[in-house]
Amino acid sequence: MASITKNEPVCSRPLEELVRERAPLTALQRYLIERGHARHTVYAYLDRAAHFCHWAERTKLDLSRFDEKVIARFCDDHVAHCNCGWPTHTDPREASAALGHLLLVLRVLGVVRPSAERGTPVEEELHRFDEHLDQVRGLASSSRQTILRIVRELLWGRFHGRPVVISAITPEYLRRLVAKLTERYHGPASVGSVISALRGYFRFRATTGDSVGGLLSVLSYPANWQHASLPKTLTDEEIERLLTSLNWPGPSMRRSAAIVRCAVDLGLRSGEIAALQLDDIDWREGTVTLRRTKGRREQVLPLPDATGRTIAAYLQHERPKTAHRGIFVRRKTPRDEPIKADLVRKTIRQAYQRAGLPYTRSHLLRHTMARRLLDGGSSLKEVADVLRHRSLNTTLIYAKLDGRSLSSVALPWPAALPPQPPQPPPPIALPWPERLP
Repeated sequence: MASITKNEPVCSRPLEELVRERAPLTALQRYLIERGHARHTVYAYLDRAAHFCHWAERTKLDLSRFDEKVIARFCDDHVAHCNCGWPTHTDPREASAALGHLLLVLRVLGVVRPSAERGTPVEEELHRFDEHLDQVRGLASSSRQTILRIVRELLWGRFHGRPVVISAITPEYLRRLVAKLTERYHGPASVGSVISALRGYFRFRATTGDSVGGLLSVLSYPANWQHASLPKTLTDEEIERLLTSLNWPGPSMRRSAAIVRCAVDLGLRSGEIAALQLDDIDWREGTVTLRRTKGRREQVLPLPDATGRTIAAYLQHERPKTAHRGIFVRRKTPRDEPIKADLVRKTIRQAYQRAGLPYTRSHLLRHTMARRLLDGGSSLKEVADVLRHRSLNTTLIYAKLDGRSLSSVALPWPAALPPQPPQPPPPIALPWPERLP
């Protein structure tokens, strides 16, 4: 390995000798090089892994029992107070990252048994629930992950490695769990997602014959007026500043420009941008086909000229050569792999910073797309079609941004009436007294 010099001793011997002598380190080296890690990163990870092997030999650790708990013990207990004579400083975070790769390699080679959590009753229950969310309810992967994360806390906190028995979940335990989870959120909509996830799981268990009525009655949604506020959007001036900032030179700037253009001009979600494939664009017809949408429907959208030119510039001058068909691919390790939605959101967030805009959420560009359509005279139905909403009720939130239509239905403000002097009270007619006999 060219990046490892012979004058850097590891336990009084060069690191290269340790790598050759220990099969796990040799496999880790090959794995890191194939993933495209930089040479200095390969060296650093091998040094941390060699430190771990040295510690494992001293503590007589059986390598077949190597797992995530051992990594935590090494990083938290040993690295912080290392006295084994290792000549280089080891950062706990770097050690955790390096040993995570080593654990993956050893599991693939069969040296270490697979993660025990995969066979626990809780994980099996979550797997069944995930299949229900995917095949029955048709939820996207990101939505399923959010729901499963909440349900995992419910089940793991109550059962750990024991079988899941719904009758063992009491309303009092559920109240305490909801109170604990809601401390992490700050708005009714976020708290509502916790309630929705738990109610969805119990409805799933109801289909298997479990009695969950008492538990569902505990899970009430918080008051949330969804249409009480205006959707945040960027002004036309801010959009111009954002697009102008994309012309700056720098690494991955053509990719950043193409990603931002897809969000601004097409209103695509982060996951939809990350999922775009080379075969999805018809350059002759000027269209782009969305195949991996939130609603799982294939839709064809017109490709604006500016967006197409920006994507073409990225493909011609910046996109690395790769066997993957994804339009946007990574430049850093793991290289030549399609990007994920998180990288799309990070790219848009960095574009805001370059433009000097005080925003962070990529979804604001989707709201801005709706506002620009309404300003151009489009109807709510047309906005719903462009944004690919299943229900028109989802699009109604943008009705408050449609000033042109709202002005046509607004009632005139009543004119002020001139003050009038107070009128005397009307005379009261008393009945005539009857004649006495």
